[in-house]
Amino acid sequence: MNTVNYLGLLRLLAPETVLTITGLIVLFFDAGVMRRQSIPRRQQVAAFLLSAGAMLAIGWSRHYSLADPNSTSMLVIDPLTQLMKQVILFLTIFTALVSLESKFTPHVGEYFALLALATLGMMFLVSSVDLLMLFVSLELTSLSLYILTAFQKDKLESSEAALKYFLLGGVSAAFLLFGMSWVYGLTGETNLIRIAGQLRDRATDPVLLAAMVMMLIGLGFKIAAAPFHLWAPDVYQGAPTPSAALIASGSKVAGFFVLARMTLAGLAGAEGSGVWNGFAPGWVPVLAVLAVLSMTLGNLAAIAQTRVKRLLAYSAIAHAGYMLPALMAHNTMGTIALLYYVTTYALTMVGAFGVVAVVEQQTGSDAYDAFTGLSRRSPALAVCLLVFLLSLAGLPPFAGFFAKFYVFTAAASASTRSLGLLWLVILALAMSVVSLYYYLQLLKQAFAVDPPAGAKIIRPLPATLFTLVFLALLVLLLGALPHLLVNKLQAALVVSGL
Repeated sequence: MNTVNYLGLLRLLAPETVLTITGLIVLFFDAGVMRRQSIPRRQQVAAFLLSAGAMLAIGWSRHYSLADPNSTSMLVIDPLTQLMKQVILFLTIFTALVSLESKFTPHVGEYFALLALATLGMMFLVSSVDLLMLFVSLELTSLSLYILTAFQKDKLESSEAALKYFLLGGVSAAFLLFGMSWVYGLTGETNLIRIAGQLRDRATDPVLLAAMVMMLIGLGFKIAAAPFHLWAPDVYQGAPTPSAALIASGSKVAGFFVLARMTLAGLAGAEGSGVWNGFAPGWVPVLAVLAVLSMTLGNLAAIAQTRVKRLLAYSAIAHAGYMLPALMAHNTMGTIALLYYVTTYALTMVGAFGVVAVVEQQTGSDAYDAFTGLSRRSPALAVCLLVFLLSLAGLPPFAGFFAKFYVFTAAASASTRSLGLLWLVILALAMSVVSLYYYLQLLKQAFAVDPPAGAKIIRPLPATLFTLVFLALLVLLLGALPHLLVNKLQAALVVSGL
């Protein structure tokens, strides 16, 4: 009979434990000690406590990992999962600091505690190698994000967005759970590694193909891939801007990591083929369809937007399409490209939403007109916006350029049959040119158009400005020296089962 070393398990899950305790401390400290203080002061203390707890969790995760890619437990703690947890924790810190600029709720403690809970769910999500644990972690993350979306109670858009997010999220969870139940029925296993062993010779089983489609529908919702994207524009627009920042960044990192683990580890051997004139049943052709729809619909719809948060939402849908070809390559190069892309993209999105949060707080709007003459009203903010948008467009020397370069290279070299996945790369390149148009439209408002008469100078808080400048410099650094992150990902993958 196997005995469980609970002390060792607690040590390995110390980052999650620290974050849980941090969330409780923030909640009780705000409700007790800080109760009579002003909202800005309570925000500062709560952001400091959450950031300190997250930094402690990051420090712990850097020293402890269990390199056991063949673990049959519900969780795997290895260098790769620890690295992705650190990324998510940093994104939470940046979100907390950006939140200082927004004053959308008097319930400060509850808001920051929910940030901690959402992050906790994402951390468990990236460690999950069991279908049950994966689903529970996904629901913890989702429920926290639903509430964060509805947190601006005096804004009808926020409640409407949260309701749509919740209803569509429930439907997607049902698809995911139903697909998981079919996989369990086929294999009698819930562990992804053992499931892969059972399914290796059953790649064309109709029941398995139906289960894969249902699970990809569920996970496609989480990464905002078309046609399961309908929640994204309303949620990005209606949610408090810092909440939208976490949904666009941390949730995206965790979602793509889980999708990669599900397909590359759990459904290994059932890939099928997405090469030109050589489609074969499996999860690769399903992802090919999602990629085409996401890139096309996301970019074309973004052109018609006049509000920046909706622009970023449709941009997020398009970027989901750009990332999927890396997963379709189903090789080490593709996995590294995917993780580099989603990490740098998440950092960029937190920065972009941070700029929007400042402008929205001080002008009352996120419409294009609110950004008119931003280079004269706040030069530092305008430069940060320039860095973030050009990185999203994939221009050098920003991180977004190498992110797309690595993904397109991995996809183009994945197969030598016919055109292989080159057809998808060509479409992605064409859609990237389209995206440059609508990013430049916003930058034109910020740099080329004079501010209206009487427009006020925009002055962000020092902590917010420091965060945005730091993120802009980080995007530049990872673009100029991409190996700083790529080498870490490569080293972590050596001992990972992904």
